Amino acid sequence: MMPNEQQPVNALLLDANMRIQQSGDKDVNWYSPLEKPFHIAGFGWLHEERLYRRLPAQPDWKLPEAVDQLANCTAGGQIRFETNAASLTVKVKLSGTANMYHMTATGQCGFDCYMGGPGEQLYYGTTVYDHTQAEYEAVIFKDMARESRIITLNFPLYQGVEEVWIGLEREDQIAPPPAYDNCGKIIVYGTSITQGGCAARPGMAYTNILSRRINREFLNLGFSGNGKGEPELAHILSDIPDPACLILDYEANCVSTELLQVTLPEFISIYRNKHPLTPILVISRIIYAKDKFHDQMAQDRAERKQFQLRTVEQRRELGDANIYFYDGSNLLGEDAHECTVDGVHPTDLGFLRMANGLAPVLQKILSD
Repeated sequence: MMPNEQQPVNALLLDANMRIQQSGDKDVNWYSPLEKPFHIAGFGWLHEERLYRRLPAQPDWKLPEAVDQLANCTAGGQIRFETNAASLTVKVKLSGTANMYHMTATGQCGFDCYMGGPGEQLYYGTTVYDHTQAEYEAVIFKDMARESRIITLNFPLYQGVEEVWIGLEREDQIAPPPAYDNCGKIIVYGTSITQGGCAARPGMAYTNILSRRINREFLNLGFSGNGKGEPELAHILSDIPDPACLILDYEANCVSTELLQVTLPEFISIYRNKHPLTPILVISRIIYAKDKFHDQMAQDRAERKQFQLRTVEQRRELGDANIYFYDGSNLLGEDAHECTVDGVHPTDLGFLRMANGLAPVLQKILSD
């Protein structure tokens, strides 16, 4: 090696907190969260198909190919249970490895863990694993005081999960999690931003943050680059039983104002045919960093925002009192340019601000 040549830095060797841990415990029992008393949320067709998938595998309406593939990403999925375990490990088999340049492997392919009951959940940790592998075992926690805890594990945002197993010691007790305040589901349809790009870990996707503020089941139906308001998706979403609210946040995937003008009224009408009273919240897109530099981008956003607002107002004038509009350009705050990883996709800060803005709006809609 030349005198001034630097060696590659391997933080895994230098920092013990970054090293991958194996449970090393032969007394671990491995449980499928598909079985009781575990509860899995976020997959609307899980009961029938037992797949970690966000849309039906055999839908009555033909899915766009990209949407069909992205439905295998497990954004918004959650494993919920109560246990007195001192240690907890997960084994995961993914559909593929982490491969995105602007999103962490933990956000794309990891699980993270929250502890606490409704309204009191606190982040504990995230799976640490070899991001080059599609299968991993990761210790979530170990050597904790043996006391009862309510656990929520958030599924990966941008990869499929073929199998996941929960590792607990043989003497550990497992119980169902607390019930939701209501059986009604919050359905959020949208874009890569909705899906969680580019949160550093799953719990920071805005739908997951909202699920910690509002004790309901959330279904994340964001499709990266492909949530475009197709009528087929409106029909499929209208088949989800017990909807408490439908959120439409897909403007960012519309390639033109004209496309939005066609898809939005039709999407709403299709959904209304089956759910005439379910609240619908239409959200215009967040501010992009380049909006400040390109007049056409800012003009397009303003035009599309006005169209969405007019669409909602017209339906309300015709008697639909359960449809609402929210101006998404306010969500990231005055320093919106500091809230994304690439000028478009929010960082954890951006997602936290989105949830902070949307939570009171959604709470009011649900209480009306």
